Amino acid sequence: MSKASRSRPSRTSSAAAGPARSPRSAPVPAGPGGSPCPCGRAEPYRDCCGRFHRGDAVAPTAERLMRSRYSAFVVLDVPYLLRTWHPTTRPAGLDLEPAMRWAGLEILRTEGGSAFHQEGVVEFRAHYVHEGEAGSQHEVSRFVRVDGLWTYLDGQNSGS
Repeated sequence: MSKASRSRPSRTSSAAAGPARSPRSAPVPAGPGGSPCPCGRAEPYRDCCGRFHRGDAVAPTAERLMRSRYSAFVVLDVPYLLRTWHPTTRPAGLDLEPAMRWAGLEILRTEGGSAFHQEGVVEFRAHYVHEGEAGSQHEVSRFVRVDGLWTYLDGQNSGS
């Protein structure tokens, strides 16, 4: 998600890039099984995107990187967002907005981005609530490999 604007994600911070403001929706997992992963997969956060955030594993596909970046916005993991951003488009830092609550992710389309590709595209819609108002960010994000690892390159917002 590219979120530079105050209520809607923009180019500086995308879900893929990430919402430039703060995603805050799912708590960090606790207890047996942990919290559900914000990315929408059935696994608990700690076994799904949490392992990427901790550095225990790397995202094997562009879609998994997109999902893990969305989850990073939810749990406010700025270091992960910056680490997985392509070096040529990575901002110096991110200022996430704590009032932004990310409420769900829909993957609409993927193109390439598998273990056998060097590039990939993920189209998604990320839902949020900001200052009591519900909205969504629709983006087509591009991913490329750098030294064998998937990175977020950039994204084109397609409206809400």
